[in-house]
Amino acid sequence: MAKKVAKKTKKSTAKRKASKKAPFASGKLQIGKDIWPLERDVLFRPDRMKYVRKLIKPEGCVFCRAAQAEVSFETLCVYKSKHSMVVLNKFPYNSGHVLVLPQRHCGDLLKLSEEEFRDLQDTIRLTMKSLNEVYEPGGINVGLNHGAVAGAGIPEHLHYHLIPRWAGDLNFFPLIAETKVLVESLEQTYEKLWSILKK
Repeated sequence: MAKKVAKKTKKSTAKRKASKKAPFASGKLQIGKDIWPLERDVLFRPDRMKYVRKLIKPEGCVFCRAAQAEVSFETLCVYKSKHSMVVLNKFPYNSGHVLVLPQRHCGDLLKLSEEEFRDLQDTIRLTMKSLNEVYEPGGINVGLNHGAVAGAGIPEHLHYHLIPRWAGDLNFFPLIAETKVLVESLEQTYEKLWSILKK
């Protein structure tokens, strides 16, 4: 009986040692294999960490620089109305992710003039029409994080996020929390939207 117990103990010890081997031993990274049996591909984007941790701190307001310049890919500004503009998100969560914002530097929606507010809403609607025409998504997330506590990355300058969505992509929370593989470059997104919005 004692021998059988000893053999079992040796076997379980051997299993534990084997499980502690390098995760790349089989050629694949096994993440939580016993708990999460589904295989998942992981795209590592260490360059994004600088943005997430705010280590890249451009001087001045990036939106105001875009407002003062001409519509161009250099500023990622794809369209301007009288008071508003459409800018590509430099770190998009989905293909076609854009920002719609007032040209004037203002972080409080209630401080926009009536004319600025109406122009902003018209630009949001125009942008939604353009995204529908270019991407034919199943839906679009439209969101405004009003203030730093609400999650605004640049709280001093209002900006609405418009994110095309398709059945089978991620739900909204993982979409904004994780890195995502995109099927097109920023240049391609810019060209597609510019060709529609310039009309």
